[in-house]
Amino acid sequence: MTSTDQVPASEPSDLTVRRLEQAAATLPMSDTNDFTDADRGFVAELKPGVVEDADGNVVWDNDSFGYIQGSCPNSVNPSLWRQAQLMIKQGLYEVAPGFYQIRGLDLSNMTLVEGETGVIVIDPLISTETAKAGLELYRAHRGDRPVTGLIYTHSHVDHFGGAMGVTTVEDVAAGKVPVLAPAGFVEHAVSENVYAGTAMGRRAGYMYGAVLPRDPKGQISAGLGMTTSTGTVTLIPPTKDITETGQEEVVDGVRIVFQMTPGTEAPSEMNFYFPDHRALCMAENATHTLHNILTLRGAVVRDAHVWSQYLTEAIVLFGAKTDVAFASHHWPMWGTDKVTEWLAGQRDTYAYLHDQTLRLLNQGHTGIEIAEMIQMPPALEGSWHTHGYYGSVSHDVKAIYQRYMGWFDGNPAHLWEHPPVESAKRHVAVIGGADAAVEAARKAYDDGDYRWVVQLLNYVIFADPTHAAAKALQANAFDQLGYGAENGTWRNFFLSGAYELRNGNFGTPTQTASPSIMAALTVDQVFESASFLVNGPKAWDLHLINDWTITDENTTYRPELRNGALIHHVVPADFTGPDPDATFTLTRHDLIATIAGGVDIADGRVQVSGDPAKLRQLIAVLDTPDPDFNIVTP
Repeated sequence: MTSTDQVPASEPSDLTVRRLEQAAATLPMSDTNDFTDADRGFVAELKPGVVEDADGNVVWDNDSFGYIQGSCPNSVNPSLWRQAQLMIKQGLYEVAPGFYQIRGLDLSNMTLVEGETGVIVIDPLISTETAKAGLELYRAHRGDRPVTGLIYTHSHVDHFGGAMGVTTVEDVAAGKVPVLAPAGFVEHAVSENVYAGTAMGRRAGYMYGAVLPRDPKGQISAGLGMTTSTGTVTLIPPTKDITETGQEEVVDGVRIVFQMTPGTEAPSEMNFYFPDHRALCMAENATHTLHNILTLRGAVVRDAHVWSQYLTEAIVLFGAKTDVAFASHHWPMWGTDKVTEWLAGQRDTYAYLHDQTLRLLNQGHTGIEIAEMIQMPPALEGSWHTHGYYGSVSHDVKAIYQRYMGWFDGNPAHLWEHPPVESAKRHVAVIGGADAAVEAARKAYDDGDYRWVVQLLNYVIFADPTHAAAKALQANAFDQLGYGAENGTWRNFFLSGAYELRNGNFGTPTQTASPSIMAALTVDQVFESASFLVNGPKAWDLHLINDWTITDENTTYRPELRNGALIHHVVPADFTGPDPDATFTLTRHDLIATIAGGVDIADGRVQVSGDPAKLRQLIAVLDTPDPDFNIVTP
């Protein structure tokens, strides 16, 4: 479907416009310090602000956000509009002498620290193409310095995916470019993009507004950055693990002191300090937004309590010794007192959300109730950097509740509810049929109760996905909720739902399980990934035992399929269990290709003893994930 074929979004309702005007009146618009900081140190921009891949496909287009200028339109929350105006600033910026950032060329920032012989790259964006363009922009103004170090702050793809755009596997292997990362980095980076990668990728298309038009009724930002690039994702594994707080390393003559922060914004993450420069990198643990405790695309629930504790530790360790703090998103902060207050405000936000959620859940309130009850302290409400542009008070509170209490709210009426379609059919029948439900929703729409509209019409659509009037009204209600959202990802979710109701399923626009990420799988992760694909009912009656001897590890692994579950373990030298149906001898790389179907065991690369048909039986019961599953329709 071309852009000209797309059904247009609805206009903001009068009530939406009034609500946005009221929201604007409550905002501290006179505080413009962020604009001063975001412009500070500007050197040059990339002209045009467009990055293409080798085939000429556009993988990043910052210029397409050029409409985010001037007064806020009546289809955008004024707070989110302000945040987007700050984030569309693009180019090379000097943070401090010898410290530079590339901003506005991807969802994240790439930081460059000049060493004795070259430049150290921190977080090389999502795509090789955007990382390469950023490095070229730096070199155009700072000289053709070689990359002499690479640091990943944490295990999310927007902080490592462009690795091969700034260095090569060969230079890393030769020891020319050390690659530093927090302990556990590869495990978490790979597992997030492979284990539940299909489902996360599909939902990420909603979260980042992948197909939304670039206009005031479409994609405004994702709150943390404008959106994600769509180029080539790569991964170069670390050569040096950071394992403890206080660990000091010297890279190209630059001293760096590390602080481990596992379980915060990522399961593997670290902050670090440059003692000779009084500069502090806060990774993604402190930015200019309230962050996610559970991101809308899906992830392991984060620990708001430990997050706040690590921010306190950062203040204690580095606060009084810091002149400038920067992160892998947004813009830096300058001045010891200002940095310390920023870190303290971020810390207080996560601590308050955590502690108040625990207080209220111990009074018997559920997550959805607490999300409506909780009010942030006035001082935090009055600080721009604690506003919910990426995370939100509402969904963060529910995530904290989930971390402690799980999905069940304790009410036995919710213990065994009907699944969505069957529940929807019964709701619609009680209401008096689909048409009656739509009429009730239309009245609620006119009254401005858009939350009830989408809840009510969801029943109609799941009971009857062909009901055109319900889908049209649902799309309009999603529009109004999107227009009113301060949170960038909420806006994108609402408007993406409206888009699909009008134009059909857009699938998963980007893929993060790239060849280089798949190549980083450990043998354990290969078999774990395969176990998640087993179609249990199809495999109930199969009992298969295959041994896999990995030549480059000199280790034999035994996956055993029984009762629909694929379990694996290392075979010790003195193992006395049953004989395998077959034994396959190969490299780890060929194992990955074999399980993925890219290597035929008959081509000679795999040595086989026993019955090779047993492998075909195993592969026959592995499902293929669906990257195009429905979200707003059944």
